[in-house]
Amino acid sequence: MNLMRTYIILLFLGLGLQQSYSQTYQFKTSGFSVLEKNEKGKWGEWSNLDLVNLSIILDTNKHRIVVYSQEIQLFNITNYIEREENDTDIVYSFMCKDNDGTECKLSIITRKKQDYRKQLYINYDDHIIVYNIITV
Repeated sequence: MNLMRTYIILLFLGLGLQQSYSQTYQFKTSGFSVLEKNEKGKWGEWSNLDLVNLSIILDTNKHRIVVYSQEIQLFNITNYIEREENDTDIVYSFMCKDNDGTECKLSIITRKKQDYRKQLYINYDDHIIVYNIITV
């Protein structure tokens, strides 16, 4: 009986002391496009897809996303938004502040009906940048 109680106590202690470990996710880009608002505040057309090979790191331990472009884009995560899923997409979104302190929303979207293609959207009030990404 004492042995059983000891196992139960150890089980609860073990579960209680476990930490959630943060993770780092690495991506590579294959292309990007930009959408901008015009002078009247209306969305224009997406730019042509430019082929680029960049690294992107999502580091949940440091609460940041880094896009290693010619000018490094650092996004400090201020809020993790609950995962969304529908028939066509799985979306992980983050409210962030960029290098300049400007607020933006980053979303990693998996397109279920497009062979599970992944994209990173960087949404500002006046423009959106999208990167096609693959997990490394």
